[in-house]
Amino acid sequence: MKILLSGLCGHMGAEVVALAKTGYRDAEVVAGVDPFSTGADVPCAATFSDAEKDVDVIVDFSHHSMTAALCEFAVLNKLPLVVATTGQTDEEKGMIANAARSVPVFYAANYSVGVALLCELARKTAEIMPEAEIEIVETHHDRKLDAPSGTALAIAEAIKTERPDAEVKCGRSGNGKRGEKEIGIQSIRIGNVVGIHEVLVGTQNQTITLKHEAHSRALFAEGAICAAEFLLTKGPGLYTMNDMIKF
Repeated sequence: MKILLSGLCGHMGAEVVALAKTGYRDAEVVAGVDPFSTGADVPCAATFSDAEKDVDVIVDFSHHSMTAALCEFAVLNKLPLVVATTGQTDEEKGMIANAARSVPVFYAANYSVGVALLCELARKTAEIMPEAEIEIVETHHDRKLDAPSGTALAIAEAIKTERPDAEVKCGRSGNGKRGEKEIGIQSIRIGNVVGIHEVLVGTQNQTITLKHEAHSRALFAEGAICAAEFLLTKGPGLYTMNDMIKF
């Protein structure tokens, strides 16, 4: 499986390259796209206009500002696309959805099987305990740009499938009690934390805490390569972790 890696020279790009070199899922990073391509071990273009086209799939770990060029390149060259970048605007999410009409696109806020399970557990808990209050706390390294994390928002969306009238509130300050239909999200940025997501579900008499902690960024590289392999047998459409794992 020949991969064109968008964001080749970033932290996650390095993880994907390192994992592919071990022979994981027979993946091979044969080329990259990155504006900061100096010193790359594989051929790397600064823009998609000069990118390698003789590949099986694109894996994107770049920046959401690359979405338009990324989707255009995938559609033009009829290449499956794994979008593993977060922080997209609504307009950029629309671009991803439009690309999925022409090519298979895998789009997830988090490429960890454990996080996918956490989302499902949070949804199920919200279903069984409709009276409970729910808070989400996410912790990441101090270099992360988007807050709240895409994963925290994905957890909230999973909960909202059981509570469609719930209001997501990011951060809390000032005076006033907690809203009755509120799903709170708190973001912490510190040190070199890979990623911790906690879901607190509480009533006046008990609290359940669901927690996932990533120990290595290699976890997300594994998931992205598995997603790339999954797309090779699929037609156009927008796919998620639930499609691959089949809860």
